Amino acid sequence: MSSKLIAPSILAADFANLQRDIEMVNNSDADWFHIDIMDGVFVPNISFGMPVLKAIAKHANKTIDVHLMIIDPDRYIKTFANLGSDVLTVHYEACTHLHRTLQAIKTEGMKTGVALNPHTNISLLEDTINDIDLVCIMSVNPGFGGQNFIENTYNKVKQLKELITRKGATTQIEIDGGVTNKNAKQLVDAGADVLVAGSYIFKSTNQQETIKNLRAIANS
Repeated sequence: MSSKLIAPSILAADFANLQRDIEMVNNSDADWFHIDIMDGVFVPNISFGMPVLKAIAKHANKTIDVHLMIIDPDRYIKTFANLGSDVLTVHYEACTHLHRTLQAIKTEGMKTGVALNPHTNISLLEDTINDIDLVCIMSVNPGFGGQNFIENTYNKVKQLKELITRKGATTQIEIDGGVTNKNAKQLVDAGADVLVAGSYIFKSTNQQETIKNLRAIANS
């Protein structure tokens, strides 16, 4: 059984001390950097742009997991590949031609990710699951950090796991939003592979210890 991964969400880092926080993640037990790109249109918030991602990629020495919460993501696939993204996740709700978008991400040498908002049904991935490396289940409404976890997430993870198994896919399941030591084990038991945690890590007093503990819980 492959180990469960922890991906600190840089949206919750201290932007005035970004390099310090990047180094903290580099030196921690975390596996991935999770970076949210928001455009203020698809979600009611604006986050990092290309220059910040470029700066993060320069210092980061772990997998860079980029989550695009933007409309018309196809326009930027090549750009994000050039900036050093390893995994590129687009929102199902933002893609008119999901299959084409996935092919374009693959062509650029990145792993394909698809994110689902809390109201979006798992069954909509029935036809594309074999082309998807990672499904990101939003366990809060996207756009802002620090929100409360949506309890229905456990059911969605189980449904997704069932779909992946039934289709013989190798897709990983990522959970994004409200992940803490209180729900990590339950999420992994339901089928989660990657846990994204933002405020829970960056607002803790000992961030490296928090990451270590979360990883231990997820892999217990």
